[in-house]
Amino acid sequence: MNPITVHLVAAARPNFMKIAPLYHALAHEPWCRPQIVHTGQHYDANMSDAFFRDLGLPKPHYHLEVGSGTHAEQTGGVMIAYEKVALREKPDWIVVVGDVNSTAACAMVGTKLWIPVVHLEAGLRSGDRRMPEEINRLVTDAICDVYWTPSPDADEHLAREGVPGSKIDRVGNIMIDSFEMMRGAIEADGTRASMGLEAGRYAVVTLHRPSNVDTREALGPLVNQLVQVSKDLPLVFAVHPRTRKKLEEFGLMETLTRSAQITLTEPLGYIQFMNLVRTATAVITDSGGVQEESTYLGIPCLTLRENTERPITVSEGSNRLVKPADLYAQVQEVLAGRWPTGRRPALVGWQDRGALRCGVEEAGAGPVAAAGSQPTASATPSTRAARARLTSSVASGRPRLIASSR
Repeated sequence: MNPITVHLVAAARPNFMKIAPLYHALAHEPWCRPQIVHTGQHYDANMSDAFFRDLGLPKPHYHLEVGSGTHAEQTGGVMIAYEKVALREKPDWIVVVGDVNSTAACAMVGTKLWIPVVHLEAGLRSGDRRMPEEINRLVTDAICDVYWTPSPDADEHLAREGVPGSKIDRVGNIMIDSFEMMRGAIEADGTRASMGLEAGRYAVVTLHRPSNVDTREALGPLVNQLVQVSKDLPLVFAVHPRTRKKLEEFGLMETLTRSAQITLTEPLGYIQFMNLVRTATAVITDSGGVQEESTYLGIPCLTLRENTERPITVSEGSNRLVKPADLYAQVQEVLAGRWPTGRRPALVGWQDRGALRCGVEEAGAGPVAAAGSQPTASATPSTRAARARLTSSVASGRPRLIASSR
């Protein structure tokens, strides 16, 4: 049988980390030819090129170079550009990831061209339709063919929306696969040491949600809270391009730079960022992915949002939703040792390294990546489930009515 072509669509930081273990697993299968489609939604080199390098991914097979713009401009631009690629290359499968504009755009292209679409991280819901990401999740899950979910709540959401159980496979949290794949390099990296930071005596900050950064009324008080926090706990703030633009526009950048306890950096590569996160006292964020990573590592996470599409990080993990006005007070709870410790959810993809080693041994591969090495191509629990699903689906010969592999 000739190898089938699978397009793995990536656009933003979490996408890169989620396609990496899947790409490495599929690339070693004789029946599959995975190809990476980078839409260019994150156009900053530090936001994409560094992640490809760190995760051992090849240069994208197709780069759409869409860049920034309004939601309509990005979504429309990705659809126009990717449709040309899909018509020319005729992939057998399209895998879209997460909840960015490119996710919904490429899912729509594939569905309209009758190319089967898989949604990796399907079924997550925040219940807040003011969030563009929530609309992207709903649109994508309304039209795709196979649903790879990370958790039971995602399965339940899809079932309530009428998705047949035969199309749903819980493959687990594939982002954790990336961390374990790169653990050796992350632990050996010198980013924290180069900043003169003491393990367990600093916090990491990431902010980019429109509700937090797009208006002076929201961002100004948040900046003041960060300055207050920094008097008790040094902060490393990896500044997203969107956030940097707004800080400069509102004249708030100087407030941060005047604080001796706040270190501002450009967006960091995956290895460098996780080297900081793994020994932080706490993480202050509005990112979905960081909520998961901090829960996995047992690090207090203060999420500056009204809701989350990853409720398991709150119900079982170390994540809590925090109002911006309460940030300083909540950090004091962390410093006083009163923050809930939580635990790793007892689900596929959230397990300890014993589960990972079992996956490596079954695949007959070597140990996880060490510093300076390429990631191993071993199959972790999540990627083994995903790979088995594609194998079964292809073997069934029914691209629009997929038989369950369970």
